[in-house]
Amino acid sequence: MCIGQADATCVWQALTSATMTGSLIFLGIESSCDDTAAAIVRMDDEGRGEILSSIVQGQTALHADFGGVVPEIAARAHVERLDTCIAEALSQAGVNLDALDGIAVTAGPGLIGGVLSGLMTAKALAAATGLPMVGVNHLAGHALTPRLTDGLPYPYLMLLVSGGHCQFLAVDGPQGFRRLGSTIDDAPGEAFDKIAKLLGLPQPGGPHVEREAALGDPRRFSFPRPLLDRPGCDLSFSGLKTAVLRARDDLLAAKGGLSVQDRQDLCAGFQAAVADVLAEKTRRALAAFPAPALAVSGGVAANTLLRARLETVSRDAGARFVAPPLALCTDNAAMIAWAGIERYLVGGRDDSALAARSRWPLDETAVPVIGAGKRGAKA
Repeated sequence: MCIGQADATCVWQALTSATMTGSLIFLGIESSCDDTAAAIVRMDDEGRGEILSSIVQGQTALHADFGGVVPEIAARAHVERLDTCIAEALSQAGVNLDALDGIAVTAGPGLIGGVLSGLMTAKALAAATGLPMVGVNHLAGHALTPRLTDGLPYPYLMLLVSGGHCQFLAVDGPQGFRRLGSTIDDAPGEAFDKIAKLLGLPQPGGPHVEREAALGDPRRFSFPRPLLDRPGCDLSFSGLKTAVLRARDDLLAAKGGLSVQDRQDLCAGFQAAVADVLAEKTRRALAAFPAPALAVSGGVAANTLLRARLETVSRDAGARFVAPPLALCTDNAAMIAWAGIERYLVGGRDDSALAARSRWPLDETAVPVIGAGKRGAKA
């Protein structure tokens, strides 16, 4: 018998038990931003995941001269690379299309041209092979990654922290997401990129800021910790970014330039402020949703300081801490294949009418915290 919060988990277990007659092998396709990716993932008859192949072709060099991702360039690169990515994923896994049980594809959110490139490829493959197609929310891919890598049972608390999103999610099932808090402006990854740009560091900014911060003094600059003086789990990073900009400008005005130590100290102070905010907000989220486990995923989850702080918060709350391998924190198709399998097992199927979405909140019942506009709510 299922009671209370565990209902969604019990329903999912009952459905998968009734549906699962053997292992399932899915092709995953991901093209939501500037990484073209394909992967082959298997779920065995006991529900355990195995990544048979994972191919990711990045586009950093294509966008380096522009200081950020150019959507049109990204979309064209996806069109050129998707076929070879898929062929390489099949080859590395040692399977052909006949061995697949389905195709999972990112249907949003993301840069619309990139999402369309992957979605049209998946539709063509599904039409040619007769395989079922499952559209996946890119954020669900991140949120379900700990189940692929660690077999994490439902329910759990997820901190999804990436270049475009930052939110706390109560995860009760493959389609059961309840938002507990979200950024009201910039996402941390976006802030890292902007700080890198204003300090003259390469893109993507996160790894470069982290390397500089490791050599800096996080106490030299007194940066704000936004929204810590307010209750709840919502976050804000725009004001912190502005504070770093002003500190940089003050140094430029006083000294005529930045020393290496100045840059390192600015990075260290910024990173420490982000870690403090995320650690405290995570503590509050665990108090609001005392799940047995805390999982973190998304590109910013690769930051070692952030991982360490979140692990401490999790341990203090008596919760298991799960962070996927670094390669699965950033965009990849293995997470899309896995999320597709989980959705497939509860009846998720899509056809040629499946539309690409530039915005697609996981919790569509939550009140938007960022202006929606014609494209819909971002979070």
